[in-house]
Amino acid sequence: MSKKMQSNVLLLITAIIWGSAFVAQKSGMDYIEPFTFNGIRTFIGGLVLIPVVLIMGKKQPEIQESPEGEKKTDKLAVIGGICCGLALFAASSLQQFGVSYTTAGKAGFITTLYVVFVPIISVIIRKKVRPIMWLCVLLGAIGLYLLCMTDASFSLAFGDTLVLLCAAAFGVHIMVVDHFSPKTDGIKMSCIQFLTAGGIGIICMFIFENPDINAILECAVPILYAGVLSCGLGYTFQVVAQKHAEPTVASLLMSLESVFAVVAGAILLHESMSGRELLGCAVIFAAVIISQLPEKKGKEGEA
Repeated sequence: MSKKMQSNVLLLITAIIWGSAFVAQKSGMDYIEPFTFNGIRTFIGGLVLIPVVLIMGKKQPEIQESPEGEKKTDKLAVIGGICCGLALFAASSLQQFGVSYTTAGKAGFITTLYVVFVPIISVIIRKKVRPIMWLCVLLGAIGLYLLCMTDASFSLAFGDTLVLLCAAAFGVHIMVVDHFSPKTDGIKMSCIQFLTAGGIGIICMFIFENPDINAILECAVPILYAGVLSCGLGYTFQVVAQKHAEPTVASLLMSLESVFAVVAGAILLHESMSGRELLGCAVIFAAVIISQLPEKKGKEGEA
């Protein structure tokens, strides 16, 4: 099997892990409260990445810069990790609370709407946006209407609203990652972001919730799945696989996360969707696919 095919398989596995993690998040709410689940699982994700950071650092001594340059890179990893961690905490917390009030499948598709929030945020911070992205914004709005607004009131259910806000927060997270990732070690920064988000979540757990060690232990399987597999292993697979995968193919494979969220929700939680909701999923997925189409030559200045 070629390295490119191996990478594609890893990315597909990553999409399956991330999609099915919505089921773990949903089922985890049967045992513990949102901050408790999210704080512990995110912190575990950071702990899982620590040995990855150490191993990859030893394997690549030849890319080390001068002591001054290395210190600057490490400093940026810490600053970037903290900034990313703050955005990740906001996004993942909104998602975790939202999953408590909606289905895993709907949460998966609504979350992917971060692809339509990115161009909106880009305009706000005065970055150029490819014209085709505005088609994605329109399709995303139509898909959201079909998926979530099932009556004439034009109002979103509480859980769907929280997950939509989560998608906007993930859009901010992507922009922060985009700013810092070219300047430092991606895995090291991600490790710090998970530890930051997890640390804040655990603090909120003690302030706003009543954590019960017995309930946490009963929720061990969902927590470990979401922490070890979704955060730690999923991110590692993504970083390793994208070294040899084509960027467009990688994005398309990872966008299947939303599809696997619906499949996992149907199989494991017996969730179902109406024809209208499935059509909304299809339109949102089309928006995600179109957003990943490569740029035409001559438009390198657009982002």
